[in-house]
Amino acid sequence: MSGTDGTASIREQASRCREAAQQLAQLDTAAKDALLRSMARALDDDADAILAANAHDLDAARAKGIAGAMLDRLALDGKRLSGIAGALREVAALPDPVGQVTRRETRPNGIQVERVRVPLGVIAMIYEARPNVTADAAALCIKAGNGVILRGGSEAIHSNTAIASALQRAIGEAGLDPAVLTLVTDLRRETMLELLQLTDIVDLAIPRGGEGLIRFVAEHARVPVIKHYKGVCHLYVDRDADLGLALRLLLDGKASRPGVCNALETVLVHADVADEFLPRAAAALRARQVELRGDEATRALVPDAVPATTDDYAAEFLDLIIAARVVADLDAAIGHIRQYTSDHTEVIATRDEAVARRFVESLRSAVVMVNASSRFSDGGELGLGAEIGISTTRLHSYGPMGLEALTVERFVVRGEGQVRHPDLL
Repeated sequence: MSGTDGTASIREQASRCREAAQQLAQLDTAAKDALLRSMARALDDDADAILAANAHDLDAARAKGIAGAMLDRLALDGKRLSGIAGALREVAALPDPVGQVTRRETRPNGIQVERVRVPLGVIAMIYEARPNVTADAAALCIKAGNGVILRGGSEAIHSNTAIASALQRAIGEAGLDPAVLTLVTDLRRETMLELLQLTDIVDLAIPRGGEGLIRFVAEHARVPVIKHYKGVCHLYVDRDADLGLALRLLLDGKASRPGVCNALETVLVHADVADEFLPRAAAALRARQVELRGDEATRALVPDAVPATTDDYAAEFLDLIIAARVVADLDAAIGHIRQYTSDHTEVIATRDEAVARRFVESLRSAVVMVNASSRFSDGGELGLGAEIGISTTRLHSYGPMGLEALTVERFVVRGEGQVRHPDLL
């Protein structure tokens, strides 16, 4: 059955992607790396067309009243586009996980058992106004030997189409079926629902976007889903913290780019240092147009702070807003985080190694930082190259997902004729 506009149905597109992925899986590392570098050059060559397409999307978004974090995620400029192309080159330079033997042992009967990384197969990316995902997901999936089906949001359709067109051209020039990277242009919800039912074709769905999108995908998919609902990231300033260091972590974590999931949303301050730290922090935040919302103890020290509600402590603001609370001790900080965490990223500022160790061991979030900014909770910053997403679901991958997360281990067994029941022969 074809789409309403005469294009191939989503099942037909997905099937072709799966077939193309078989071609990709036969490429060696050198060929895949050369392909990724060609894809990066194609982005450079098509920069003017991609930026023009993005300008079209931005104009349409502003006309719809879209602003703030979503507009920031949608926007491309020369520097961001160059960064996207650079990420493809970084992925090309990374070690190839495919074929990697992660464990080898010889059993008492002489058979040799290996665990070997192989591609997952076909990955469906469901995302919103994030045109960089089009290239990042393609790069990571292709390096890991997977086909990728990209279903972006309507707000970025022109940007995504221009980026995908450049990448597909490079894939075709390498002698591969461009369907290994399939961009879904039929953006009806019914089409996305059908894609999420294709258990015989799609091996994993990764949604990236707002909490509403991710819950919709998780609730309607029959294929496995990696979830990351939101990033409620905390900074705890311990009584033994270097307060200058803590302030740097706070400002970088909140004000450098507030519309991303690794931005800080709550700062917890030990009561012993609150009277020194909070007024200083409030002044620095105010200078950067950050609104501070605090509990009674915070407002006693910072009178112009907005009263914080329970909802504020659970919120992913994605804006120049941060919630603050004064806590009695480390246990109180841990208790607060456990109550409100989204299992994304937690940060402690302290010079006490025992306190840092207990903070790390007491929390189960995907990333825990000691004296480092939450903004490092990113695949690229943590050495994965471009990031396909951050998993807060405890499946085969947890935290920022790079190449290895797009492979699975299988068993390869080598023998010399061993049988399990020789007495029956």
